[in-house]
Amino acid sequence: MDDGPMTAALPSGVAMDRRVPTARPWRRWALAAAALLAVAAGLMQAWPRGVPVARDAVEIAPARPGSFRDVVPGRATVQPLQSVLLDATEDGRVEQVLVKDGERVAAGQLLVVLSSTQRAQELMARSSEAAQQLANFSTLRASWMQAQAAQRRTVTEAHFELERARRLHQRNRELAATGFLSPSALEDSADKLGLAERLLAQQQADGQEALAVLAQSVQAMQRAVNDLHARLATMRAASEGLAVRAPVAGRLTGLTLQVGEGVRSGVRIARIDSLGRFKLSVRLDEFHLARVREGLAATLAHAGREHALHVARIDPQVKDGRFSVELTFDADPPALQVGQGLDVRLTLGDPTPALLLPDAGFYADTGGAWAFVLEADGRRATRRPLQLGRRADGVIEVLGGLQAGERVVVSPYRAFATASSLQLD
Repeated sequence: MDDGPMTAALPSGVAMDRRVPTARPWRRWALAAAALLAVAAGLMQAWPRGVPVARDAVEIAPARPGSFRDVVPGRATVQPLQSVLLDATEDGRVEQVLVKDGERVAAGQLLVVLSSTQRAQELMARSSEAAQQLANFSTLRASWMQAQAAQRRTVTEAHFELERARRLHQRNRELAATGFLSPSALEDSADKLGLAERLLAQQQADGQEALAVLAQSVQAMQRAVNDLHARLATMRAASEGLAVRAPVAGRLTGLTLQVGEGVRSGVRIARIDSLGRFKLSVRLDEFHLARVREGLAATLAHAGREHALHVARIDPQVKDGRFSVELTFDADPPALQVGQGLDVRLTLGDPTPALLLPDAGFYADTGGAWAFVLEADGRRATRRPLQLGRRADGVIEVLGGLQAGERVVVSPYRAFATASSLQLD
C-alpha cells in the first residue's frame, strides 16, 4: 500500500521534471525579447535628433537674391575741422584771464597774462650785457674807422712825396741833358725817387695789414653782438609768451586757469576749434580695413537733406576690433554741434547682384565659416560649411554653400556652438 502512493508520486515527479525543461526556454526567449525591446527603445532615445532649441529663441532668415549695395553704415561723431592747441611756453603765474571757456576769439586776441620774476631778471641782465657789448663794438668800430682815415692820409702823403720826387727827377734829367746839372745831382734825385716809391709801397702794405687785423676784430665783435641780440630777442619773445594770444580765430575750449595759479612750461592751456567747419569721425569694423581708402564717397542725411562727404584720413590702428576714419564735407557743412552723433553711410563699391543673408550674430561666432541650415521640414537644422564674402549695409554676400530660399539660423550660436544639429521645437 505504501508502494502505491510512492509509485504514483514518482511518475508525477517525473512528469514535472519533463515539463520544467520545456517551460524554461520560452521564459528565456521572453526575457531576451524584452531586453531587445529595451535596447531598441534606448537606441531610439539615443538617436541623434540634435540639440533641442525653442523655435522662438532663435532668429531664422532665408538666403534671398538681391542687389548687394557695398555701403557700410556707421555712427559718426562731429569734430571741428581744425583745432589749434595752446600750450604754455614758459613757467609762470597767472596774472589775468581775459576770456571765458567757450567764447569766440579773434586771431591775436590776448587770452591769458602770466608773470615770471626769474624771466624778468634774466631779461634785464641780458639787456645790460647787450648794451655793454654794443658800446665795446662801437669803440672798436670807431678805432677801425680812425685807422682807415690815418692810413688814407699817410698813403696820400706818400703819393704826394712820390709825385714831387718824380717831377724833380724829370727836371734834373732835362737839365743834365743840356749840361746844366751834374751827373751826381741827377743820381741823387733818382735815389730820392726810388725811396719815395718804396715808402709808398711799404706804407700801403703795412696799412692794409693793420686794417685787416682791425677788420677781423670788428667782424668778430659784430658776430658776438648779433648773437647777443638774437638771444635777447629770444628772451623777449619768451617773455612775450607770458602773454598768451589766440593764433587763429575760433571757439576757445578747455580753458580752466585761475588767477594766481602756477603754470609749468608745456602744460595745455586751452584749444581753439574752427567755427562752422566740421569733420566726422567714425569707427568701422576691422573687416573693412583693407577696402577703405582715402577719397571714398560717403553720405549724411541730416535735417531732411543729404550731404556728400569723402574719406580724408584713415587711422589703421585697430582697437577693440575697430579702426577710425575721418570724413570731410564736399561742400559747406550743415549747422552741427561738436560731439553730436550722426549716422553716415560709406560707399565702398557699385551695387552687384548676389545671394544675401542678414548680417546677424551667427557671423561673430563662426567667422562666416559655417551655419545651421534648416531642412525641408523646418524642424531640424544641420551644421553646413559656407563661403561668405563681403559684409555691408546689414547683409552678407553668400559665395557658396546655400541655395536661394534655404533658411538659416542667423542668431548667435554661443549656447550650442559645438552641436552638429539643432532640433527646433
